[in-house]
Amino acid sequence: MPAVPPSPQNQPSTQLITVTALLTALFTPPTARADGVVIDKIYHPYVQPLEQELEWRAIFQNDQPGVSDNLRLYRLAYGRSLGDAWFAEIYLTGQASDDNSFSVDSYEFEAQWQLTEQGEYWADWALLFELERERDLDAWEYSTGLLVEKEWGRWSGTANFFVAREWGPEIVDETETKLGLQARYRYSRAFEPAVELYSGEDTRGIGPAMLGQVRLGGRKALSWEAGAIFGLGSESPDVTLRFLLEFEF
Repeated sequence: MPAVPPSPQNQPSTQLITVTALLTALFTPPTARADGVVIDKIYHPYVQPLEQELEWRAIFQNDQPGVSDNLRLYRLAYGRSLGDAWFAEIYLTGQASDDNSFSVDSYEFEAQWQLTEQGEYWADWALLFELERERDLDAWEYSTGLLVEKEWGRWSGTANFFVAREWGPEIVDETETKLGLQARYRYSRAFEPAVELYSGEDTRGIGPAMLGQVRLGGRKALSWEAGAIFGLGSESPDVTLRFLLEFEF
């Protein structure tokens, strides 16, 4: 049975609730541990059927109070689509800093559920579910993310809003929130300049980013991202550099 678009009278109230939630998350002080890394990948709410991918991410940040200087975080993942609406991914995460040598410190399982077809409603929607196991702290973290994307001509706006719960015998159980926003200009498939804003876990930051994709024939493609995010306020890292390479096949 085909999907029935929401009635026009209900759309303004839905948009108002969504915008209010995002603004509340952005300007409400977070209640999270200082060692969390907020600035990371911005997720888009789309699943490509039959797709598999290998992903590598690197994040470098410095000068944040309460966090080891020159923190370096690395993620390596394999993912694949599970039908038309689901995508699953498994991560290994390692980190190093001036105080600690490199070590693999956590494992993560991630599942994305695309809720709407692209262009079906006023915006495109998906949910992201993450379960992470931290080795050193004997701790778990579960998070749910709302992914929203809207296109205006050659511009795309994307919002990621996450709520996470941490628990374990060696940490204080707590609930965290974080928000990532991205405004992207689709200049070409190979190059898309963007501006990103992040908020959460004692971090506020904004800065430029670049994204692109190179087709390699058939279903194969290489996607890349790079960004430099500058801290807003004394509790945020001075600068965070983020990089991503993704091989799709």
